[in-house]
Amino acid sequence: MTVIWHAAKANRRSVIKGLIAGGSTLAATASLPRYIQAQTSEPIRLGFQLHRTGIGAAYGRWYERTATAALQVLNDSGGINGRPVEILFEDDGTDPKRGAEVVEKLAVQQNCDVVFGTLFSHVVMGSAPRAGELKVPYLVCSEGHHVASGALDRWTLQPGITDVKSQVQSMAPWVTQNLGRKVTMVFPDYAFGHDHRDYFTAAVTAQGGEVIEHVAIPPTETSFTRYLPRIPNDTEVLYHVMVGPAVLTFVKELGEFYGSGSRPEIFGFIDSLEAVDITAPGLEFLDGTHFWEGHPRFLQQDASDYETYYRAAVGVDENGASAADPRDVTTYAHMFSVWETLFSIRDAMEAANYRTPADRPAFVEAMESVTEIPASIEHPQGAKLFNGKTHQVFGIQNISVVADGRMNVVHTTSIDDGLYEDEVDYTTLPF
Repeated sequence: MTVIWHAAKANRRSVIKGLIAGGSTLAATASLPRYIQAQTSEPIRLGFQLHRTGIGAAYGRWYERTATAALQVLNDSGGINGRPVEILFEDDGTDPKRGAEVVEKLAVQQNCDVVFGTLFSHVVMGSAPRAGELKVPYLVCSEGHHVASGALDRWTLQPGITDVKSQVQSMAPWVTQNLGRKVTMVFPDYAFGHDHRDYFTAAVTAQGGEVIEHVAIPPTETSFTRYLPRIPNDTEVLYHVMVGPAVLTFVKELGEFYGSGSRPEIFGFIDSLEAVDITAPGLEFLDGTHFWEGHPRFLQQDASDYETYYRAAVGVDENGASAADPRDVTTYAHMFSVWETLFSIRDAMEAANYRTPADRPAFVEAMESVTEIPASIEHPQGAKLFNGKTHQVFGIQNISVVADGRMNVVHTTSIDDGLYEDEVDYTTLPF
């Protein structure tokens, strides 16, 4: 039998500083002093449904790096229940049909205990039903409202990142009070974009504002000039959220469309700029515009020790690019969800005394029992609340302004700002 000791959390701040200075990861993820005796030396196998190719490839690259870094920290601190952990990555091509096939391959052929990591909403919607049929826990790192809406089943959970409904509800008051009340929305024409359309429109209306135009664009579009003239001249706030490999083209063409003349205030979701260098030629017009960021790309002056540790562990510099290559810009606003989800898996497995796939229902029940999640090495983006009934986590949001080649946070919402009434109680559903 192997006995693994996890160090105490009592002096976490000094421990973290020592870890950062010394470059060690030993005991970095410990929660409380405890001894864990491994029941078997067999590794726990986690399947990662990865967008390695397709329109989600930029995210997939950094999701994989983040998962790999988190795995090292996890194993260096004792694994799960004293057992080593493996992650098996499988490319789904950011394709819903292939996604379902990947879930089956990971769960059946590769004997993974759980599957996690999916980002794009249409892939989640195409894959989650297969996970339910196979009765394998499916933990998504997405933002769609699909989980909390009740559209899925008890096997699908989102413990690592907030959903669009919560995000836009949190930020609509700041947008309407500081930027304007007549809004035009530009968004991708699929599930994720439809969540923005529906929930931001409702949130703006609740604040006494009005969305005067919805401009839906196919997520595979490569040029956007024919869509931009649909923006009404009396628009006070242009709200944009785009995804995929053409996001740089989108923001450049948006700048060309307005040129040096007058334009509305611009509020974007960082999805429109993920993996894009904001100092790239043609993006000068972004100066003074605002973005939503789940996790600020640029290191902020008041960053926590947890954030500093996490940033170093995943190999990201203070500007949000790879520490090894400043041209390789991250998807920093989203990829923390992978790190946090992995440690949520650890905590639920240990609470359930997980040993074999027969314990999968107990794992889900352990996850459903979670409520408060404090900020920590495991959760560097910030404190969160988890709603076991809806399987959805709630956390803070950040609004940043572009200035002098970086993004600076000007407003951070509270967790309460993003809470909404339950739409489902998954705990009442059978496994």
